[in-house]
Amino acid sequence: MVEFALPKNSRVMVGKTWPKPEGAKNLRAFKIYRYDPDSGQNPRLDTYWVDMDSCGPMVLDALIKIKNEIDPTLTFRRSCREGICGSCAMNIDGINTLACIYGLDEIEGEVKIYPLPHMPVVKDLVPDLTHFYAQHAAIMPWLETYTTPPEKEWRQSIEDRKKLDGLYECVMCASCSTSCPSYWWNGDRYMGPAALLHAYRWLVDSRDEAKQERLDFLEDPFRLYRCHTIMNCTRTCPKGLNPAKAIAEIKKMMVERVV
Repeated sequence: MVEFALPKNSRVMVGKTWPKPEGAKNLRAFKIYRYDPDSGQNPRLDTYWVDMDSCGPMVLDALIKIKNEIDPTLTFRRSCREGICGSCAMNIDGINTLACIYGLDEIEGEVKIYPLPHMPVVKDLVPDLTHFYAQHAAIMPWLETYTTPPEKEWRQSIEDRKKLDGLYECVMCASCSTSCPSYWWNGDRYMGPAALLHAYRWLVDSRDEAKQERLDFLEDPFRLYRCHTIMNCTRTCPKGLNPAKAIAEIKKMMVERVV
């Protein structure tokens, strides 16, 4: 009889509670996921106390303060601090979002921070996005043309340009894809909300001449049609985009070209 068992490192243990800053009166607890695969130990939740009177307003400000002043071994990604690069995506208070634009005032009580769910963890709050980026590359995220290039640039009407609004703003943070149960179950074959949003961005670009090739690539039981319209992707997007609508529009394109 088959026995099902979770990996040894699947159970999150109680970690270290760091000392409270001396003389601080306005303290807040942060429970942060810690995991080093090279150590051979289970992941744990460490508790940090942060003096909010000397901390910035965003979750990323608190993480930087913890790393600079309490625990230099804490590992996370960050870059722009303005919601543009997508580097600091993580699960904060149960929501996939960007730490740099998520305010601490939006969270009640202690702050719980985990890496993006259902992704291999490189270390602590850093997920392995290798497969995620490979899926993005697979949808050919560039302008594909076959006719002779114009002397200056490919022109586009104002109306056609507006069709790209709500699509090009995606920062590839992976918050949407890692909140999607269909992606959790079939991430090896389902392209996921982020890649499909980008695919639609090029499908509706009036300058692109590879529409049929792009649709041919997505015409697959898993790449596109594993979307079950759960809407987690749209609900969690820190940029306010709507990947679910983009996926629905691609499905309409599929039907229209068959008819």
